[in-house]
Amino acid sequence: MAGKRIAVVGTGANGAAIAADMTNAGFDVTCIEQWPAHVEAIRAKGVTVRSPQGDEVVTKLNIHHLCEVAEIKQPFDLVYVVTKAYDARWHCELIKPLLAPDGLAVGLQNGMTLDDMADVLGAERTFASAIEIAGNCFEPGVVERQTPPEGCWFSLGPYDERTPSGRVEELAVPLRSAGAVEVTDDPRSSKWMKLVANAAEMLPSAILGVPLVAALHVDGMREVMDAAGTEALEAAIGTGSKIVPMFGQEGIDDLPPERYSAALLDAVLAGWSLEDTKVAILQDWIKGRKGEGEEMSGLVVREMEKLGAEAPVNRRLVEISRRIESGELDPGLENAELMTSALAG
Repeated sequence: MAGKRIAVVGTGANGAAIAADMTNAGFDVTCIEQWPAHVEAIRAKGVTVRSPQGDEVVTKLNIHHLCEVAEIKQPFDLVYVVTKAYDARWHCELIKPLLAPDGLAVGLQNGMTLDDMADVLGAERTFASAIEIAGNCFEPGVVERQTPPEGCWFSLGPYDERTPSGRVEELAVPLRSAGAVEVTDDPRSSKWMKLVANAAEMLPSAILGVPLVAALHVDGMREVMDAAGTEALEAAIGTGSKIVPMFGQEGIDDLPPERYSAALLDAVLAGWSLEDTKVAILQDWIKGRKGEGEEMSGLVVREMEKLGAEAPVNRRLVEISRRIESGELDPGLENAELMTSALAG
């Protein structure tokens, strides 16, 4: 990997942690970020990454504002896009002129961003990944990791038959600095299985305004989560994806579809959720930003419609999330009944 120039596009909580791990492993990493205060704090003091145990590691990162990308002269060999799903396409357009003709890119994101990436960068340069990594970043320059590198997991594989699958290790080697990497020939199915877990956990707990573990103690919410995940699994299978191994867990992938989504959520709760872990959508709402509900539960609704079917629980979750993002509602426990009422339908 000597001499490979790496770009990490999007250095919020997860992107900054991944970039720090790669940098500390000796890789040549350039970061690109859209939060001005975060960039300036990292330039002044480095990025502080705190572990779940309270340890701190400060890493000096080579970081650029978005507006400075045009000043970068040398192309990148490897690009890791670690942005919100709804930001993926335009970030790919931003970095496209700087991706070497034989360079490779992968999106380390939730949601089904792989098609947008391949459309912009070309299938021959695009890999896809499903991720399990958690953290938050509310203070510029400071990342609170919810999972240390030894607890993080990434699947990684080619976009389609046009992608040079034999080069997967070029992306995998640096990424192993940040967690376990499993190489797959079907990353689309892996991403759908992760979306099954996301549909179950993200909007239900964000709408309540509490950490994921706390949401499970609210009457009826486990049923809402299981129903949302089951609808997502139906959409995944309906679009041609398969139930595939996830998160390095054993056993759950042999379950029948009607039990799989609940078991997948149990695996997330057991291995990747602390008592205070807030899902990414709730973190975005706390920051005053839009969440990725449309790219998760909204995608389930749209895909089920294409199949001539309904996803009533995910539809209700998206409707409530839109009300929150418009300012009509606030996240809170009082929203539980708005979600549980969808089960009766």
